[in-house]
Amino acid sequence: MLNALDIYNSLNSAYGPAVWWSDNAYTVMVEAILVQNTSWSSVEKVMQTLPQELKPLYISSLSDVELESLIRPCGFAKRKSATIIRITNWFRQFEYDVEKIKSFETDELRNRLRSIKGIGNETADVISVYAFHKPVFIVDAYSQRFLMKLGLNFDTDEEIKRFFEKSFRKDYRLFGWIHWLILQHGIKRCKKTPICHDCIFKNKCTSVVPIME
Repeated sequence: MLNALDIYNSLNSAYGPAVWWSDNAYTVMVEAILVQNTSWSSVEKVMQTLPQELKPLYISSLSDVELESLIRPCGFAKRKSATIIRITNWFRQFEYDVEKIKSFETDELRNRLRSIKGIGNETADVISVYAFHKPVFIVDAYSQRFLMKLGLNFDTDEEIKRFFEKSFRKDYRLFGWIHWLILQHGIKRCKKTPICHDCIFKNKCTSVVPIME
């Protein structure tokens, strides 16, 4: 049975080095909302139409209709627009000061983010790691499906978090990298209909699709 370190080392050898999100915390917050239930390519399309250095005051200057029009390629424009406005208002409470928010303990920050309508567990964790540098493992549909196929069955997302978090030092960059690597594996190999030929986990996977002669 593979452990967390085995998984990380195999993924890193296949897909590394990992790519990081923007260094702009506010950009990360907006992108984390835009990517909900859509592809990253759609997010990139939208971000190309926005200022390179995205700022809360720019978003606040837009009408609801203007913002919805800009983000429409990501789908669910009305809902995501409302969430972006809410998180922008939340950010304003701290005077747009990233360091003030970084001072919160990890669990407190996660709870504060989850209290914003439209921000669920996964989005809160993405923002915590990539915007505010908190060392948490991000559980998403890709990681759930991937681990299940490796025969690692967990009853809850919290069990998945513990599986990874107990195995590595508390380093937000490391957890961000692991999340990105699993995402790459999910996009390129471990899809709903997997591509198993030459997969690095082919000999460990419980649902390898045989090659048809």
